[in-house]
Amino acid sequence: MSSFKRDKKEEEEGGSNPFTNLEKTSVLQETRMFNETPVNARKCTHILTKILYLINQGEQLGSREATECFFAMTKLFQSKDVIMRRMVYLGIKELSPIAEDVIIVTSSLTKDMTGKEDLYRAPAIRALCSITDNTMLQAVERYMKQCIVDRNAPVSSGALVSALHLASTAGDVVKRWANEAQEALNSDNIMVQYHGLGLLYHIRKADRLAVTKLVNKLTKQNLKSPYAVCFLIRIACKIIEEEDAAGNSNAESPLFDFVESCLRNKSEMVVYEAAHAFVNLKRTNPRELSTAVSILQLFCGSSKATLRFAAVRTMNKVAMLHPPAVNVCNLDLEGLIADSNRSVATLAITTLLKTGAESSVERLMKQIATFVAEISDEFKVVVVQAIRALCSKFPRKHGVMMNFLSGMLREEGGLEYKTSIVDTIILIIEENPEAKESGLSHLCEFIEDCEHTSLAVRILHLLGKEGPYSKLPSRYIRFIYNRVILENATVRAAAVAAIAQFGASCPDLLPNVLVLLNRCQMDSDDEVRDRATYYYTILCKSNPELNKSYITENGMVSLPLLEKSLKEHLNGPLTEKFDISIVPKSQTVQPEVTDEVMIMNNAVPKIPRITREEANTEKLLQIPGIHRLGALHKSSPPVQLTESETEYTVSCIKHCFGHHVVFQFDCVNTLSDQLLENVRVDLVLPDGFVTRAVIPCPKLPYGEKEATYVIVEFPPDLPNSIAAFGATLRFIVKDCDPTTGLPDSDEGYDDEYMLEDIEITVADQIQKVKKQNFNAAWDSADTEEWVEAEDTFVLSTVSSLQEAVNTILKFLGLAPANLSEKVADGAHTHQLLCSGTFRGDVEVMVRAKLAVSDGVTMHLTVRSTDSDVAELITSAVG
Repeated sequence: MSSFKRDKKEEEEGGSNPFTNLEKTSVLQETRMFNETPVNARKCTHILTKILYLINQGEQLGSREATECFFAMTKLFQSKDVIMRRMVYLGIKELSPIAEDVIIVTSSLTKDMTGKEDLYRAPAIRALCSITDNTMLQAVERYMKQCIVDRNAPVSSGALVSALHLASTAGDVVKRWANEAQEALNSDNIMVQYHGLGLLYHIRKADRLAVTKLVNKLTKQNLKSPYAVCFLIRIACKIIEEEDAAGNSNAESPLFDFVESCLRNKSEMVVYEAAHAFVNLKRTNPRELSTAVSILQLFCGSSKATLRFAAVRTMNKVAMLHPPAVNVCNLDLEGLIADSNRSVATLAITTLLKTGAESSVERLMKQIATFVAEISDEFKVVVVQAIRALCSKFPRKHGVMMNFLSGMLREEGGLEYKTSIVDTIILIIEENPEAKESGLSHLCEFIEDCEHTSLAVRILHLLGKEGPYSKLPSRYIRFIYNRVILENATVRAAAVAAIAQFGASCPDLLPNVLVLLNRCQMDSDDEVRDRATYYYTILCKSNPELNKSYITENGMVSLPLLEKSLKEHLNGPLTEKFDISIVPKSQTVQPEVTDEVMIMNNAVPKIPRITREEANTEKLLQIPGIHRLGALHKSSPPVQLTESETEYTVSCIKHCFGHHVVFQFDCVNTLSDQLLENVRVDLVLPDGFVTRAVIPCPKLPYGEKEATYVIVEFPPDLPNSIAAFGATLRFIVKDCDPTTGLPDSDEGYDDEYMLEDIEITVADQIQKVKKQNFNAAWDSADTEEWVEAEDTFVLSTVSSLQEAVNTILKFLGLAPANLSEKVADGAHTHQLLCSGTFRGDVEVMVRAKLAVSDGVTMHLTVRSTDSDVAELITSAVG
């Protein structure tokens, strides 16, 4: 033990890492010391520590390096030093997956496992099981059974946990140890009992009846281990959920009574587990939920930080589904805002923000203001996310929250923290028209002293889109032009583009904008000069159509697909001009917002999200001649055409182009003794549709997903484009060997399989396009170029305004604007605003005025650049 002593001087020098600059090569050379006689235990232990450190830091050892190191390590078995021997066991466990011929140490490990030295036995069992395969396990099976029931608790636990790991590779052998695991379950040691239950459940989990019997038996016993009781609660809850899902739920379930009885257990761990289970069970009624919440409320006042954290985190989950149930705990949660543990304090705040009433928002913001200054950026981001949810919940309190967020923007902070605040302010501006003026003002102040280029560019883009439609557009031009004078080239270029938006949308500001753009043509950066010249030239024409096409509504194509298409064009014969219309437009992809607020880990990089169309285009480009159809307009979500349990499963994705639809049929063969060839789908076409191509799947082996395509041209009459297709899967069947997948003979027979009908709807032909300024766009569409159609309908199938809104959006496939997809509580009238693009780049805007009477009455107004499209939408709703 002397090797682990530290001098007082070393302790005073601080916690520097002695292994910081280790090199793999030099450490592996040091392993030569393992061959020396006598063995220097202290030095060898230090070398083993270095090896384990390198492996755990992710250093990759080659097979030869690991084997040499492993065999050198085996020489250390001749030493009796306890610490070094246990380090050798750890080294064997880490190197066994990489090194070769590791079974050479089996006899040494078996000797230690069955020896009298208890310090060796448990780690020797773990090391032995890491190098044992299915064939060798039977040789040590007798010893393993003895160790599972051993009186020494660490030995018994080591054997049980090792058996649990072996169950994944040698399940049949481990199943024979059920009697020993049952005996371990009766142990007085809490860990042995816990591990025994874990192994016994793993052995029996495939047999539902056996698991139910085990749980029913154990619920009547008094298990001493709180860990085992917690695990038992989880098993019981899983059985309860399975019964509920199967429709076999019993109102007076003994398992449910067991979980309820655990709320009165003397162990805090068990009580929390039971309360957590009640919160997550779907069958829990309000009375039982309030009991669980009251226990969590008690834990909020615990002296243990772990209990406080667990209680608040669980309350946070409850607040998402049952906010009223947590309201009784608000005083306790407010007390936790000042908790010394910042994780607890952050979760308390986010829970309060979910459960708080509209009247308490201002008081909450004052409380949070003092707390936010003391926490790190990652905790601040969590608070901002909770405020974002609150903004959507209480839009009338936007002023209070906007002022609070602007104060946070002025504080010191990193890019991610500032980005989350800017995202929240932008979301409020987009969803709440009343908040636009104050939100833009706060963002203008922020970019005056913004050190993050990416954020400045985003805000300038927003000012260019929203500023021209504000009450006083000229006030924002000063802030934007300041960026041209003071910032780097990237920000200056974004500022020039924003200024041009004002010139295109505000005729009274055009002379001033032209003066500013003229000055920008003298900029030192090429990009800034080019943009200024480009916009200056267009604006000088004073042509609204040019302004609309090239400044205010210039559609952005998908850059990854544009790059791919250009490369393919350059590698081709170059006999034709490049057609940019074949590249799909890029749509804004909404980030996934998870309700559960967790402490974030910044080490995980965020994967950029792409649209469904961008994901599918690359696959569709493999179809010969697909570029002739133009750009992909919309891809629908997959629709199942068969039951999931059938021998062949087929799903369909509809890819809509300007004048064609491509049906993609993803097929899976679930029969291991069949190989399918020439797989295709025959469609029964409605009037007007014409099949242009069928691309079969040459082979469909067992278990693999392959696609077959059918290209169909839309009928010239738009009303006929909404139709249903009959579908039959046709293929050649060849019997094959299930193990190899090779056909028994070259001969096969034709077969077919009926599929569900496929429908083409209005939503399949409309791509969602969200209007940033819907009211301004609606007013500007009151011209001769736009056609208006309106009608009144009674929606007899819906009973509420919110249900009516959801149905309309789903049926038409349009994007809602101005937060109109949410209906206020208790409202009797509502106005839904939505927009999109019909195939062929036909713009569509819809305004639906809804009112509740004996059902829901809707007055629908459609504005479109094509009269046939406007009529199609109104007639489809009818």
